[in-house]
Amino acid sequence: MQPIPTFVKKIALFAALTPEQYALLASAWTIKDCDKGDIFFVEGETAYGLYMMLQGKVKIFRTALDGREAVLHVFGAGELFGEVAVFQGGKFPATAQCVESGQTLFLPREALVRGIAAEPALAMNLLAALSWRLREFVNKVEALTLMETPQRLAAYLLHTSEENGGKDTFQLDVSKVLLAGMLGTARETLSRCLTRMVEQGMITMDGRKVCILDKKLLQGLVTGLENL
Repeated sequence: MQPIPTFVKKIALFAALTPEQYALLASAWTIKDCDKGDIFFVEGETAYGLYMMLQGKVKIFRTALDGREAVLHVFGAGELFGEVAVFQGGKFPATAQCVESGQTLFLPREALVRGIAAEPALAMNLLAALSWRLREFVNKVEALTLMETPQRLAAYLLHTSEENGGKDTFQLDVSKVLLAGMLGTARETLSRCLTRMVEQGMITMDGRKVCILDKKLLQGLVTGLENL
């Protein structure tokens, strides 16, 4: 792994900081290793600061009374989480758990407030991150409200292809259990949808490796022109 200062400076949030401002924040944050299954914070816990993944992945989720998990987000390297509650000065609205071992950075709220006071560009960067997060929530709510599971899965596969430079073959970056939670469905339902996509010649699968055979069929599924 690169030295932490070099790595963190490449993250958009800190892009506008002067060396002095950067040093001020760096003196306040802590960096820790995290293992799969580790809990960063739980729903209802007081928010004392924000987190950033340096390596690995974290899922943000809420748990229903019957024990089911609703996965709100999955974040990877360079992405913030827990920042909304920090600005509200309140409690975390969901739980954060490591799903892929790595490293995390923790920045106390007081240090962040001092940084914003010293460099307004830091606040603008945070607003940009929050705006992106809001768009993601709107898209997720729309998908859960207006789409059935096959449509949501097809949209996810097409989006993942785009994220991989438009490649037809790529690796799913999350497990099927986690993907089911992200799509708001049961693992069994997800497995059935994937099997039908394979049977209908839309995709092939080998473990987490996906190969899209017919993007037009997947796009038709998203728009309702095709059915599983």
